[in-house]
Amino acid sequence: VQLQAFGGGLVQPGGSLKLSCAASGSIGSINTMGWYRQAPGKQRELVARVTSGGSRNYADSVKGRFTISRDNAKNTVYLQMNSLKPEDTSVYYCNADVRTTSWALMNYWGQGTQVTVSS
Repeated sequence: VQLQAFGGGLVQPGGSLKLSCAASGSIGSINTMGWYRQAPGKQRELVARVTSGGSRNYADSVKGRFTISRDNAKNTVYLQMNSLKPEDTSVYYCNADVRTTSWALMNYWGQGTQVTVSS
């Protein structure tokens, strides 16, 4: 199973970006999908996650600005980021709990995409 993330880039403060992450491979089903971020010298932290049933939770720092969604038919998770701040600058990683076709429950990470918020 592979997770491929897209959509990072450079944006001015107050701007928007949308990240996407598609899972592919020997997927039976996907439980929770989420986004994490890691800034230089800091620990990786949860940004947002969504269950297969659509329940969402967010880090306090992004509530009201970021929205996570998923398309189960496409095995894809999205992160709409609005009102971006310089402190949102990080490498963003997608993550998924996958039930593989061999019935193993595995956790996977995407490769990371850089988001830079700067004027």
